[in-house]
Amino acid sequence: MNTMRVLLAGTTLVLMTTVSFAQTWPSKPIRWISPAAPGGGADYTSRAIAGKLGPALGQQVVVENRGGAGGVVGNELAARSAPDGHTIVLGTIGPIAISPSLMKKMPYDPVRDLAAISRAVVAINVLVVHPSLPVKSVKELISLAKSRPGELNFGSSGPGAADHVGGELFNLLAGVKMIHVPYKGGAPAMLDLMSGNVQLIFSTVSTATAAIDSKRVRPVAIAGSQRFELMPDLPTVAEAGLPGFATDNWYGVFVPAGVPPEIVKRLHAEVVKALGAPDVKQGLLKLGIVTAPSASPAEFAAYVAAEIQKWAKVVKAAGIKVD
Repeated sequence: MNTMRVLLAGTTLVLMTTVSFAQTWPSKPIRWISPAAPGGGADYTSRAIAGKLGPALGQQVVVENRGGAGGVVGNELAARSAPDGHTIVLGTIGPIAISPSLMKKMPYDPVRDLAAISRAVVAINVLVVHPSLPVKSVKELISLAKSRPGELNFGSSGPGAADHVGGELFNLLAGVKMIHVPYKGGAPAMLDLMSGNVQLIFSTVSTATAAIDSKRVRPVAIAGSQRFELMPDLPTVAEAGLPGFATDNWYGVFVPAGVPPEIVKRLHAEVVKALGAPDVKQGLLKLGIVTAPSASPAEFAAYVAAEIQKWAKVVKAAGIKVD
């Protein structure tokens, strides 16, 4: 009986301490880690949300760009930070869902070491080809690729990125063999596509828009699971002839594992509220980024787990490796 009383008293003390801590949070400026260079979609998304969180929480939210290793560096920094609610990271599909299957030794476990708050956005990817390529549809691309195995090249922003695995998924589902050509970012890949050095890219809309408008590349289909409202006439790859294809290039909000549940709940509410702000939604939409918050942290955690399993199968089947 005495042992039970001690255990109950200890549990009560822990709960009271946690609640008290959550009530005084945040007690200092919050660090928001953007695991990418300034100016890209992840950086724009980070700053859009952080700009709303600061006033809502009564503390400054400082965005810190920590790029490297396709986002792994920034996520590792967050995973190793104190779980006190004063560190947030924008995790993206690459370092969260794809890298665990690509890298022989990950410096963190995205499920064990990070707590999911909410999916934030989907950066729309669009399949674009060089104008000299005699294709105007997905079916025509598949037919051409089958007739010229190993001759078509697709560029990407780097190994393991959404535009890389998108191309590999296309290869698998269509039964074709297009060769991957990695670049150090989406912009240099797009420049080489415009020059005709590669034939196609599953590019982000933000990277491809100027080239599309100037007719230096031809859009064929949307690479995600849904059409993009600013390009309503473009079907998805799945709609256009390759069922099962979808590469949703998502970004989500995470904190170090162990952050008190009350803080997780509050952060989820404020992130969802920020993403619902008209200026945030419209500003991101112009960049080809669509807000897509999760209903709850648990829903987002389940989504992340499913994405890890999905891309593990693609990586294994395609034999993708990172040097």
